[in-house]
Amino acid sequence: MGFVRNPKDVISGLLFIALAGLFAWQSRELNIGTAMRMGPGYFPLFLSILLGGLGLIVLVNGLRVPGEAPSGIVWRALILLTLSTLLFGFAMRPLGFLPALAATVFLATLASRKFNLVTALSITGVMCVFCWAVFILGLGLPIPLLGPWLGGY
Repeated sequence: MGFVRNPKDVISGLLFIALAGLFAWQSRELNIGTAMRMGPGYFPLFLSILLGGLGLIVLVNGLRVPGEAPSGIVWRALILLTLSTLLFGFAMRPLGFLPALAATVFLATLASRKFNLVTALSITGVMCVFCWAVFILGLGLPIPLLGPWLGGY
């Protein structure tokens, strides 16, 4: 593999492209609709195309710009990011959108070796406001902000 200048980027790009293909394949039986009247498969397919495009950019960058080889798996990050994703899925219904999102984002910040409590709380707050503005205000999704465990519904 003499033409690979940055193995980390090449592997990441290939992983993004593979995941994009998997997600696009999973959405194949959903109705796509049109841009004006989106079906349930429109957004997943759009995100798959976007992820595949980003993967292609990262892959090409790995072939052009020198970098270092992967040194191993960062288990802490892998485990905490997986747990944060599962936490959101399991906490959304009982806690509601904002508490589940806040817990998820905060847990994801713990995956960094450069964890800082002030930065983590800032990122959590900004993400909660941003997601509330996009999904509740902007898209008008009927997602309860607080779940029944916290007196919502």
